[in-house]
Amino acid sequence: MDNKLFKNIEKKTGVKMNDVFSLASSLQGADLKDEKTIRNLVKRVAELANKPVPKELEDKIVQTLISNDQKIDFSTISKMLNSKK
Repeated sequence: MDNKLFKNIEKKTGVKMNDVFSLASSLQGADLKDEKTIRNLVKRVAELANKPVPKELEDKIVQTLISNDQKIDFSTISKMLNSKK
C-alpha cells in the first residue's frame, strides 16, 4: 500500500485511513437489508466524515437500501446525497 497516497487522502478529508479500513472490515458479511445495521453504518460514516446526517436523509438511505433489489454502489449513494429536494 502507498503510504504517501493515504497520507494525502487523510490530509484532504480529515479521515484516518485506519478508520476507513476498520469500517470496511466491519462490513464484511454485514446484512445490508437489516435496518439496524444500516442505521449504525450511516452513523459511523457520518462520525468519520464529521458531517451530520439529518433524520430525513438517514430514513431515505435506509429505505432505499432495504427496498431496492438492485446493487447499491457508491455512485447510487452519491446521487442520493447530492439530489436536490
